[in-house]
Amino acid sequence: MNMTQTLDKNVAIQVLNRILELELAGVVRYTHYALMVYGYNRIPIVGWLNAQADESLLHARQAGELITSLGGHPSLGIGPLLETYRHDIGDILRESLAHEGEALQAYYDLLNCAQDHDVRLEEYARTMIAEEQTHLDEVDKMLRAPGQTRAATEDA
Repeated sequence: MNMTQTLDKNVAIQVLNRILELELAGVVRYTHYALMVYGYNRIPIVGWLNAQADESLLHARQAGELITSLGGHPSLGIGPLLETYRHDIGDILRESLAHEGEALQAYYDLLNCAQDHDVRLEEYARTMIAEEQTHLDEVDKMLRAPGQTRAATEDA
């Protein structure tokens, strides 16, 4: 049985376009953050932020390839970009958590759409959920004070 027959391709394409837009916003967001880091720890932080921008671009390309594979048209839009003019590393990381949380939800939406209908999309969504959750965990650990074992998000 071909399970893709029951997949609502229009919904899948719509969710994938939202993912594409969010990931493209991540490219801009992380690139901007990297340019705005100052201080003694600048070099490793800039390197990490630039790596996040590169990863977001890769994720956007993957989503775009899936969109076109399903017969859709990749969006030229970009997700929301909010300039807070707060460039403290803690502020940048908290903004990153919010952005990544939104992307994580979009991947869960794709999983819900694809589950039991399209193995490729389902596995892609699961892989991306694991990556995004790992990224959120890393950012949360970066927001903790040395020695703090409780999640930083529990303090918010």
